[in-house]
Amino acid sequence: MHIPASHANAVRLYGPEFAVDPAGTYRRIRAEHGPVAPALTEGDVPIWVVLGYREVHHVLSSPRIFGRDSRRWNLWDEIPDDWPMRPILSWIPAVIFFEGAEHTRRANAISDALEATDHTDLARICERTADQLINEFVTEGKADLIEQYANQIPIRVLARLYGLPESQVGGMATDLLATTTSDAGALDAFGRIMERMGQLIADHRGTSRSGLTARLVSHPAALSDEELGVDMYVMITLGQQPTADWIGNTLRLMLLDDDFSLTLQGGRSSVDRALNEVLWKDSPIQQMMGRWATQDCELGGQRIRKGDMLGIGVGAANADPQVQPDAFGNGSANRAHMSFACGEHSCPVGAPEIAEVIARTAIEVLLDRIPDVQLAVGEQRLNWKPTATMRGLEALPVVFTPVYAGVRR
Repeated sequence: MHIPASHANAVRLYGPEFAVDPAGTYRRIRAEHGPVAPALTEGDVPIWVVLGYREVHHVLSSPRIFGRDSRRWNLWDEIPDDWPMRPILSWIPAVIFFEGAEHTRRANAISDALEATDHTDLARICERTADQLINEFVTEGKADLIEQYANQIPIRVLARLYGLPESQVGGMATDLLATTTSDAGALDAFGRIMERMGQLIADHRGTSRSGLTARLVSHPAALSDEELGVDMYVMITLGQQPTADWIGNTLRLMLLDDDFSLTLQGGRSSVDRALNEVLWKDSPIQQMMGRWATQDCELGGQRIRKGDMLGIGVGAANADPQVQPDAFGNGSANRAHMSFACGEHSCPVGAPEIAEVIARTAIEVLLDRIPDVQLAVGEQRLNWKPTATMRGLEALPVVFTPVYAGVRR
C-alpha cells in the first residue's frame, strides 16, 4: 500500500495498543494535527480521521461535499481482496450507500416502520429474551456476559420484531454472528440469512399481518423484494453489534465503577445514567467508515483530495475538550453525543430508542435475576477488541450465586 506524503506521520487507529486506550491516542493526534488528521486504518490503509466535534457535525451535515457512495474512493485499485474492511465498505445496493432522493425514499420507509414500534411490546419481547438467555447459565454461578448474553439479545429481539418464526430465531442469531467472522462458513451463513429475509417478505406480501416487516412491505415507498431484502439485512446487522457492545460496555462500567453499584440498591435510574455515560466515554461506535470527498476541499486545516476517505471519529468527537466538559457535566443527562450520528445518514428515526429499550431492559433483567453478579477477573484482564471502528469487550466473565428452580443457594 502506497502511503502518500500527507500521511508520513499518520497514526495507526487499530491493533491492541489502540484498543487499550483510544482516548489517549485521540488526544495525541489532536495535539499534533488538530481536529482532522492523517491516519492509518487496518492494513495501514491511509484515511483522514475527523476528531473535532464541530468538524464531525460539518461532515455529517454536508452530504454534497462528503458523500456516502464508496465507489468514489480513489484507493480501490490498491485495496487487496482480503482486506478485513472490504466487506463493510464495498458498495452494495443498500440504503446506507445511496444518496439524495433514492436514499431519502428508502430511509423514510425504514424510519416510519421503526418509529411505529410499540415500546411496551418491545420491552416485553426483551424481557422474555433476556430471561431465556439467563436461564441457560443461571444455575452455573458463572457466565461470559458478552458471548452468552450481550451478543445474543439484540439479534434475537430484532428477529422477533421482524416476525421470524420462533423456531428460526436461534438459527438467525447463530448465522448473523457467524457473518462477522472470517471463517469459511460466513458466506453460507449470509446466504441462509438472505433466504430467511426473502421468505419473510414473501410471507408478508398481500396479508394483513402487523409488525416491522409488514410495515416495510406495505409502505408507500413501494420497496421491491430485492430492496427490502438487502435493507432488512443491513438494519439487523447495524442494530446487532453496536447494541451488544452498548450492553457489554455498560455492564463493565457498572461492575467497575463505585458510582454504579451493580445491585438492586443501585436503582434503575443508575442504569439510564450508565447507558448514557458509555455513549460519551466508551461509545460502541468509535469510527464510522466512511465518507468520501466529492471534490477537493479543506477541512480542519487539512487539504482533502476528491475521492479521499474520511473516518468519522465518534469517540474522539465525544471527547473533544471544546465541548465534552460542558456537554457531559456531572450527570450524563446530556445527549448531545455523536454516537448515533447526525445528518442524512444518521441512525433512522426510532432506531436509537429501540436500541435503548433493548439495552436498558437487558441490564435491568440481569439486575433482577442475579443482583450479586461480580467480575470473575481483574479489570486488567478485560480485553477490548482490537478494531478501529467498534469499542467492545472480547469477554466479560462474571460469577454469582447460582439459582436453582427459582431458589438462590
